Amino acid sequence: MPPQSSGELAAGWARIRGRLREEVGEVEYRTWLRQMTLAGIEGEDAIILLPTRFLRDWVNSHYGDRLRSLWQAEYPEVRRIDIRVSASPPPEAVLAGAEERAGTERIDGRGLAEPLAPRPAETRPAPEPRSDWVVPLEARFTFDTFVVGKPNEFAHACARRVSEKPASPGFNPLFLYGGVGLGKTHLMHATAWAIRAHDPQRTVAYMSAEKFMYRFIAALRSQNTMEFKETLRAVDVLMIDDLQFLIGKDNTQEEFFHTFNALVDQGKQIIVSSDKSPSDLAGIEDRLRTRLGCGMVADIHATTYELRLSILQAKAAAAQVAVPPKVLELLANKITANVRELEGALNRLVAHANLFGRPITVDSAHEVLHDVLRAHEKRVSIEEIQKKVAEHYNIRLTDMSSARRARNVARPRQVAMYLAKQLTQRSLPEIGRRFGNRDHTTVMHAVSRVAELMEADAGFAEDVALLRKMLET
Repeated sequence: MPPQSSGELAAGWARIRGRLREEVGEVEYRTWLRQMTLAGIEGEDAIILLPTRFLRDWVNSHYGDRLRSLWQAEYPEVRRIDIRVSASPPPEAVLAGAEERAGTERIDGRGLAEPLAPRPAETRPAPEPRSDWVVPLEARFTFDTFVVGKPNEFAHACARRVSEKPASPGFNPLFLYGGVGLGKTHLMHATAWAIRAHDPQRTVAYMSAEKFMYRFIAALRSQNTMEFKETLRAVDVLMIDDLQFLIGKDNTQEEFFHTFNALVDQGKQIIVSSDKSPSDLAGIEDRLRTRLGCGMVADIHATTYELRLSILQAKAAAAQVAVPPKVLELLANKITANVRELEGALNRLVAHANLFGRPITVDSAHEVLHDVLRAHEKRVSIEEIQKKVAEHYNIRLTDMSSARRARNVARPRQVAMYLAKQLTQRSLPEIGRRFGNRDHTTVMHAVSRVAELMEADAGFAEDVALLRKMLET
């Protein structure tokens, strides 16, 4: 049956909005659906009003079918949803407090409205907008799981400040930079979660620079650039990861520049990450580079041994896995490039132990991670070996390739050949050429001779081991 009065229609509209709000979540509802008003029912059409063409098109394409289903469940005679643009809803539009009631009522099994119980204080992070240009946030990337040390403490402090007071003077934009796998993305996700926790009504949009470019190109092709602009400029916080991807892409840079200015002028927060500081981003327009550097620029340095060890300890504790300290020290010593590889190595080691029911030991770590550890071994050149051995035995570097056969020269030369065979991937003939074009059989003799002397003379073996350690560290 059709509604008999405007009050009944308003109540039905409130129930429809309430159902939709519960389905999509608070943030998405406030971003895209809050401004809907109902003009009335004309025949088999429910007339819904929105203030802009962009919102009309978005709601129609993303929620039109669901709105029709909800209307038909409430009023079976409604067959279609007619969404129109009206900047100022007419006086007869059915408002009647529907916005407030949609948030304070739930629909029971009989289709009647009843008050919602108060929400508990401890709520989950608000869900992110479900649009095709926003990347979902990683739930495990929070401030609680970010391990702070000397290399990242300043960037962490800046991110914390922005999460508590977005768009603070001097912190807008916040520009984070550092090498691959040092924690920039983790900090950005953590900042987004914290901003939403402090104020669930804020709209936070996080995306990569690559995603920004693809969305912009798609808007150009479909001649919907206004939609693209309105979408981005409606957010409260815009986060762009890996800005260096825009190097050389002039049109996308120009659009980002205008979006940047529009958001900052409105008092909205911008957070950007890159692998280099703004001044070192060659290929970025000067005006954009200047704007990026006008806020707070925070760098994340390469990890120290202590920070890597702390990260491994935290990861092992979070996974509730007992990993011997010696194994953690081995990984922290050997894998120094980035945290991502460090975490991957630990996960691989733990998974192997669980699958085969074996304890985690230093030996098993060497066995399971042999390829990773080998990839991170220091690359030692033959020239470095010759130099270090010559210094150690107090001979001239030229003696390494000379024809001199005196014992005080020949023995260090043999040691250098032995170490070249052990620490490099060079072939015997190539090693021989680096030692004064000697034959490969000479290198073979030197390697076997040094090995024999190491077995027979503990002092000599200790001497060679010391040289090897000096070269490997």
